[in-house]
Amino acid sequence: MSVDHEMIPLVSLIFGLTYLGLAIGRVPGLRIDRAGIALVGAAAMLSGGVLDLAEATRAVDGATLMLLFGMMVVAAHLEMAGFFALATERIAARCSGPRTLLAVVIGLAGVLSAFLVNDVVCLALTPLVVRLCRRLRRRPIPYLVGLATASNIGSVATITGNPQNIIIGSLSNLPYLRFAERLAPVALIGLGLDFAIVALVYRRALGETIAPGPSPLFPARPRVHPGLLAKSVTVTLAAVALFFVGAPIALVALAAAGVLMLDRIRPEKVYRAIDWPLLILFSGLFVVVHAFEVHVVRSWGIERWEALLRSPVVLVSLLSVALSNLVSNVPAVLLFKPLIEAMPHRETAWLALAMSSTLAGNLTVLGSVANLIVVEGARRAGTHLSFGEYLKVGVPLTILTTAVGVGWLALVPY
Repeated sequence: MSVDHEMIPLVSLIFGLTYLGLAIGRVPGLRIDRAGIALVGAAAMLSGGVLDLAEATRAVDGATLMLLFGMMVVAAHLEMAGFFALATERIAARCSGPRTLLAVVIGLAGVLSAFLVNDVVCLALTPLVVRLCRRLRRRPIPYLVGLATASNIGSVATITGNPQNIIIGSLSNLPYLRFAERLAPVALIGLGLDFAIVALVYRRALGETIAPGPSPLFPARPRVHPGLLAKSVTVTLAAVALFFVGAPIALVALAAAGVLMLDRIRPEKVYRAIDWPLLILFSGLFVVVHAFEVHVVRSWGIERWEALLRSPVVLVSLLSVALSNLVSNVPAVLLFKPLIEAMPHRETAWLALAMSSTLAGNLTVLGSVANLIVVEGARRAGTHLSFGEYLKVGVPLTILTTAVGVGWLALVPY
């Protein structure tokens, strides 16, 4: 499709207003969220004649939406079966001290977030960690910060770790195993740094005890459904195994969701666990960014930016960290598609984008949805995690882990 120069002002205006709304997170005077803003932006592109309905439909990446939806269904069944509660209880029961407990929380969140969408992991684990801290008479803040940051770091490891990786996996066509081989070491080193920094920043708080208090959110022991637990764990392990052997990941995720839905659980319970606004956000952004790419970006002649395109890891990482904290990581990732497609080393560039856009989420509380889920879950349980409190760990952790990621991708042979 050739560039229609007459469309450039209109497309630029719609795109600019959409991303401004995404950066602010709302529209003054209206009750509209980021998903609604993306939807309005897509509708404006269609109404303005920028795209026709057929082209807008083709712009929406169905494989990405199917994979994300399928993994949400799988995670919902694991939570309803009591998997997260049981795993937390069993592992924490073997903790001999506060630092061991911190290591367990970080390790559990990191490993689970590598294979399940990290937002869902935080949603399930946050109230459990608060309850566990109260029972053990520990201050919950260090463990909650560890949970949020570890879920972001662990999700770097695989395509299914977070929403932006799912998009990158679909756009890049990178095999699941190849992706994990390159980025799992970054996640592993990052989790070690996470533990070290949280333990250092909260070295006094970890040694303090508080008065015991019951959590109003949960009973004393987790409720587990053995039949559903066995089925959910089996299906999840089978799906992960198929991911690694090269099966189409969107198809596997959707098939796993279908198998788990063949149960006596009311479907409404599963549907309530689906992050519908995130799916709407993705759909709207696919249309908005596609229109911007076709009518504006193609006129820039990116392929002639040779000097910049020779160093994909540094360029992509720096831009991604900045942009991800401005408009959030999912909208940021979609903007990089035309830039990366013009680069000579596309695989490395896609991996750098996955790494940096995810680790950028640890910079502030607002950096990722997972962080906000932890903060809100803690608030409902009576614990306040402030913006400034989070920065104590977020800033040094983001700088160090991103430096590790850049060094790994730029210097370690593959």
